[in-house]
Amino acid sequence: MRSVSEICPYMAYGGDYNPEQWSEEVWLEDARLMQQAGVNLVSVGIFSWSVIELNENQFDFSWLDRIMNILHDHGIGVSLATATASTPAWFVQKYPDSVAVDRQGVPYSFGSRQHYSPCSPEYIQGVKRIVRQLADRYKDHPALKMWHINNEYACHMAECYSAHTEKAFRVWLQETYGTIDKLNEKWGTAFWSQRYNDFEEITLPRHTPTFTNPGQTLDYKRFMNDRFLYLYKIEKDILREVTPDVPVFTNFMYQFKPLNYWQWAKELDVVTWDSYPDPLEGTPSVSHTMWHDLMRSLKQGQPFLLMEQCTGQVNWMDVNVIKPPGVMRLQSYAAIAHGADGIMFFQWRQSRAGAEKFHGAMLPLSGGEESRIFKEVTQLGQELKNLDPVVGARTKASVAIVFDWENWWAVEQEGKPHQHQRYIQQVMLYYQAFYQRHIAVDFVRAQDDLSPYQIVVAPQLYMLKEGEAQNLEQFVSQGGTLIVTFFSAIVDENDRFHLTGYGGPLRDVLGLWVEEFDPYPVGAKNRLHYEDKQAWCYTWSDVIHLDGAKTLAAFGENWYKGYPAVTLNTYGQGQALYIGTEPDPSYIDELVGTVLEEKEIRAPLDVPPNVEVQERHTASDRFIFVLNYHQEAVHIRIPEGQPYTDLITQKVVKDHFPLQGWDVAVLQQRK
Repeated sequence: MRSVSEICPYMAYGGDYNPEQWSEEVWLEDARLMQQAGVNLVSVGIFSWSVIELNENQFDFSWLDRIMNILHDHGIGVSLATATASTPAWFVQKYPDSVAVDRQGVPYSFGSRQHYSPCSPEYIQGVKRIVRQLADRYKDHPALKMWHINNEYACHMAECYSAHTEKAFRVWLQETYGTIDKLNEKWGTAFWSQRYNDFEEITLPRHTPTFTNPGQTLDYKRFMNDRFLYLYKIEKDILREVTPDVPVFTNFMYQFKPLNYWQWAKELDVVTWDSYPDPLEGTPSVSHTMWHDLMRSLKQGQPFLLMEQCTGQVNWMDVNVIKPPGVMRLQSYAAIAHGADGIMFFQWRQSRAGAEKFHGAMLPLSGGEESRIFKEVTQLGQELKNLDPVVGARTKASVAIVFDWENWWAVEQEGKPHQHQRYIQQVMLYYQAFYQRHIAVDFVRAQDDLSPYQIVVAPQLYMLKEGEAQNLEQFVSQGGTLIVTFFSAIVDENDRFHLTGYGGPLRDVLGLWVEEFDPYPVGAKNRLHYEDKQAWCYTWSDVIHLDGAKTLAAFGENWYKGYPAVTLNTYGQGQALYIGTEPDPSYIDELVGTVLEEKEIRAPLDVPPNVEVQERHTASDRFIFVLNYHQEAVHIRIPEGQPYTDLITQKVVKDHFPLQGWDVAVLQQRK
């Protein structure tokens, strides 16, 4: 299989294209305007099942043949979708059991999208049929560049409670545990008289009077993730058989909890994802920037594709405000700065009808090619032609943050000490401290090889699985700095307590143990006392007993006043910090600054506030991205020495240069 960069050795640019919504005269006009805008790749056929398979085994590819030829004739590659994201009306009518069922036992209705059950045998057979037809027909078409499998798996329907699903869940459990006795042990079914005699007694965690069994709920989430991934792999296997040299992928989503993307990424040739920052959040959107870095990390630093974003306004928020001029361009370059090798949009031409007709597009309904948005789209497309040298460039990070989907599921399950806890918020607190200092961050799992990093942060690592404590210990003993936060190392992979006590598996490396914890009511806070300073802390206090560590900050209020809140322990050649509360971001920033200084980790450039700097590398070149989020111009100083070339303007830059408001520079330097 050829890599994506071999097939598309240029910065990909384009978007979702839905020609089935328009006449053939419009197709020719679209191709002309795509050329004008610098488009070189479009996704076709994502929701086309109903116009490809008109009835069971009755296929019509004539329209798709013509559009594939038109696009190829205009120099535009196609990311061809498998059309399996929603089944047609005839399919649902013929196979009513193919639809998903909600938690209350109510089947979903036709008329939207993603109404299929991932455990429906009829859906699976239908998928196999249409995917093979598409693969056989277009395997040799010169426009075909990639396969886009399904679309945003589980976006609207992440849990199914149908009879097919219950049967598949029992099979999954038997394959996972082997015996019912093993399952009873792992789920702790001696509690509340939940013991099972046989796998056939097990039901889905539907509507129960109170808390469901935590182990069962966790396994159900694992099962649903595995079931959607099973669907993906069915399609992938067919495509790999017929077109072994064509890359395959599906598109991921922002802060998407139901699917374990670490597991999925192994099955993708390239990670792609859909980014829709809320304009009310402001620019930059640090949360989406964090997700760029996570997407880049899913395949160990391999560049990703931004598969969807919006040129102006979406249609699904409560209030759909528009992006001001320049913001779309700046957000696109931010994605590239954090590892994207392509910028795509939903969609090319604004729809005339349907649920997303008010969603922005590269070619708006109002104004067309004379619109502000299309002019910005064209400017960006022409500029990106100068960024081909960046394709394939990697990010070198000395800092990693542990992110674990199964931990996310577990820490936010019902019955926890603090039901308002949000795992993503805890991760974001520490990510933001590095981001605002322009320090590159990778994301890892606690089981991964941590040797490339000098600093590893593990926010709220509630679930610590077998072997992970030893891996973290090894990282510290060999000279790394580990930062662990409250409510960590509490349970194993089945949500059962570690019998060594709260935080017990990390007791040696942290040099402490936690006796109990005090979650705060909403709005409550405490104080941290450290050196001659004070800071607020929120959410939670661990009652910490030192066992070799020293106190860096202590609690200032409550009955545990004077107890350790932040600690430091030397372990082997490295150090481990423990933060037993949620400090104010200013304290986290100060702590992170101290650790970075000790490790001599610095930003690529010193820049004014509200200017972002990121860096990517190839074997021969260094690329520094400078993004100005001010409305006014700023002056950027660069170190003396070999000059840089701004790839966008193609001008040589030395010493310093002005950067206009909402503008970006991409500085290339030969190594």
